[in-house]
Amino acid sequence: MLLVTGGAGFIGSNVVAALNESGRGDVAVCDFLGSDGKWRNLAKRQLVDIVPPGELLDWMKGRKLDAVIHLGAISATTATDGDLVFETNFRTSMRLLDWCTAGAVPFIYASSAATYGDGTEGFDDDASVPALKKLRPMNLYGWSKHLFDLAVAERVANGDRLPPQWAGLKFFNVFGPNEYHKGSMMSVLARRFDDVKAGRAVQLFKSHREGIADGDQRRDFIYVDDVVRVVMWLLATPSVSGLFNVGTGKARSFKDLMLAAYAALGARPNIEYIDMPEQIRDSYQYFTQSEVDRLQRAGYNGGFKRLEDAVKAYVGDYLDRPDRFR
Repeated sequence: MLLVTGGAGFIGSNVVAALNESGRGDVAVCDFLGSDGKWRNLAKRQLVDIVPPGELLDWMKGRKLDAVIHLGAISATTATDGDLVFETNFRTSMRLLDWCTAGAVPFIYASSAATYGDGTEGFDDDASVPALKKLRPMNLYGWSKHLFDLAVAERVANGDRLPPQWAGLKFFNVFGPNEYHKGSMMSVLARRFDDVKAGRAVQLFKSHREGIADGDQRRDFIYVDDVVRVVMWLLATPSVSGLFNVGTGKARSFKDLMLAAYAALGARPNIEYIDMPEQIRDSYQYFTQSEVDRLQRAGYNGGFKRLEDAVKAYVGDYLDRPDRFR
């Protein structure tokens, strides 16, 4: 049996889909379903159980799992409840790490590009303790993920026991099907697609930094299929452990993203620029771009979709269909 925490969420449900498609029906999910339709992310899937997070450790007692894919977290970059985020994102992760270590179970977990903060220290996925200690996350979510990366790195540096395979994945700006429950944390493409389709103006932020044009703030946008391919490769390659960036290695602008959506529909672009809220101007990232050499050196050669191709697939296969779910 495989366990996917956060398996009803965005990336998690796509991982569950890929596992099912590879022939694995023995998948257990740990997640909250709630009452907002999040269950639809799993409506097409085969599962053996859905475990409430508060019952997970009891559920795991005495079980033998092939792997734990730990994607569950409070992932909102606007989260403010420090105690809840620390308990959910750090302490739960530590408990799962210890369980996998004791039982010799492979452990793949989600870190985040939010650990890099404003990017002044670069985006190198160096997993050494000194390199990690230089990073300064800008929000509570990024800090909680960073603390766990540091805890794992300390164990590596000290020669402490770890699971037979461990891998932390620093996801960059992931977009794709099944992100619809995320509200303001959805990709700009998912949030604005109905406007694009209806011909309404799509609003993007003006730039408040000299030398950067409106809409030219850049992110490393990566399609969720490419993220899932990395997870599946790790499951199939148990000799690989480490902390890895998961991005395309090429930063593109928000304007590029939306122009690709218009192109996918054959529609004329209609973009207007609005002032960025003052409360986020000082902490807003204008550029993120992953370094992917370490993942490639580890043996991964699955490649990443070009932004225009990824947007075309997302629009054609999901967003522009009555059923948008994978």
